[in-house]
Amino acid sequence: MNTRGGYTISAETRAQQVDRIHAYLTRSYWAKDIPLGTVARSVANSLCVGVFHAGEQVAFARVVTDRATFAYLCDVYVLEDHRGKGLASWMLELIAAHPDLKGLRRFMLATRDAHELYKRHGFTPVKRPESLMEILNPAYFQKPPG
Repeated sequence: MNTRGGYTISAETRAQQVDRIHAYLTRSYWAKDIPLGTVARSVANSLCVGVFHAGEQVAFARVVTDRATFAYLCDVYVLEDHRGKGLASWMLELIAAHPDLKGLRRFMLATRDAHELYKRHGFTPVKRPESLMEILNPAYFQKPPG
């Protein structure tokens, strides 16, 4: 684990605090109402980076990857009281340096509002968006009525 200004960063899966990650993601615009079990499974099966302050997780980023050719960055957040301290950039630096993510052909992400942050770390708009497709189920995490 590395430390900086009272914060500690870790890419160890066992260090990630799933309950705290879930608490944030369930109120995010991209994973509203996500079940705790889904978060636990996603953390267990991804490369994750967390930032901790006074023993509590305050930031998180997750990379879904085959560790050979492709990676997708998702679930990136910094709790409101800890923003403006470079924690997101610190996580992105650790991710970029991670040996399992070296030499990938494609590294993607989707963002609604953090384009400038990701541009500073080498991400660019998709050159051929017409070649991308998706299956999207926006109600996936919604609780059934009744």
